[in-house]
Amino acid sequence: MDEIGMNEIATGEAVDARLKELRNSIDAIDAQLVVLLNQRAQLAIDAGRIKHDAGGPVFRPEREKEVLQRAAASNPGPLSSAHVINVFREVISACRGLERPLTVAYLGPAGTFSEMAMQRQFGSSVDGLPCQTLDEVFRATEAGSAELAIVPIENSSEGAVSRTLDLLLATPLRMLGETSVSVQHNLLTKRGTMTGVTRVCAHSQALAQCTGWLNEHWPSLERQAVASNAEAARIASEDPTVAAIAGEAAARHYDVRTVAAQIQDDTHNRTRFAVLGAQATQPSTPPARDKTSLILSVPNKAGAVFHMLSPLAAHDVSMTRFESRPARVGTWEYYFYVDLEGHVDEPNVAAVLAELQQACAFYKCLGSYPAERTGAP
Repeated sequence: MDEIGMNEIATGEAVDARLKELRNSIDAIDAQLVVLLNQRAQLAIDAGRIKHDAGGPVFRPEREKEVLQRAAASNPGPLSSAHVINVFREVISACRGLERPLTVAYLGPAGTFSEMAMQRQFGSSVDGLPCQTLDEVFRATEAGSAELAIVPIENSSEGAVSRTLDLLLATPLRMLGETSVSVQHNLLTKRGTMTGVTRVCAHSQALAQCTGWLNEHWPSLERQAVASNAEAARIASEDPTVAAIAGEAAARHYDVRTVAAQIQDDTHNRTRFAVLGAQATQPSTPPARDKTSLILSVPNKAGAVFHMLSPLAAHDVSMTRFESRPARVGTWEYYFYVDLEGHVDEPNVAAVLAELQQACAFYKCLGSYPAERTGAP
């Protein structure tokens, strides 16, 4: 064998030796991780017993947010903070499941953005309860079939989800958390082509979010609103004359093919979801921030809305959302959905709420919860 061949063999052996060394180090670290994960799991089980004996909830949103933020803050790289958060979210989810299985109601069927939001908030170690309508999501949680619910509350393109706002008026459930997901809509059919397609199905919000694209590329298609995008994908999987607008999860679940990807008119389209349950929350540990959500109404007279909001300035409380919706009952004309910075247990927020109760014709506090951080993964 010539010298070049000998050098190639030597180089290959050196590469193999170095890879073996690195892989042995990885295997050793993996073994340590397994031990540490199980130690953490046992501590979670012990904490769960204490919480159970004290009548405390399994899901503690402020505690989970604190753990995720601490993990991200202590991250030295090369993993991104988003990757670290995703790993710790699954660790929390698995440990929470050891305390007691958690059932979460969401707008189904499988493959919806609501299911995606549920997994983003709670990880994969939860029992999802898919419901056909938002009304059913609320009913299932209020009746105890699910401990928690996750519902869409607003979209960055189309605004508030009206039915959710209406249901929040009467429910005894409280807001415990929020999360948002990036909404990427795809045009899907059974065969992956538009041959023979006569109508496109999707949730009404998805149809609205893709109006411009549909007008440009398929203006003649009949547009039909259905209960969810996943339901549209299911219909398309059975009917070759139907195209669906849905995400990748629905496409995989119902085995339909993509004709066109990311057809939403707004490339930064996101939907915000609210976590609902019967429990109360504790204030978050700084630097985490809290929000408090309210539903208010005032008498129909000049300056009423101005006077309603004046306590915020007086007590230095910021408002992050103000949404009006026509009232269907009562002597007032509008309900106002308001988000404030801070927790109900903070003195300045408590002072604002006390004054609002006195000034408003209708007052309902939906609860306080950890705010999703800006730019969350």
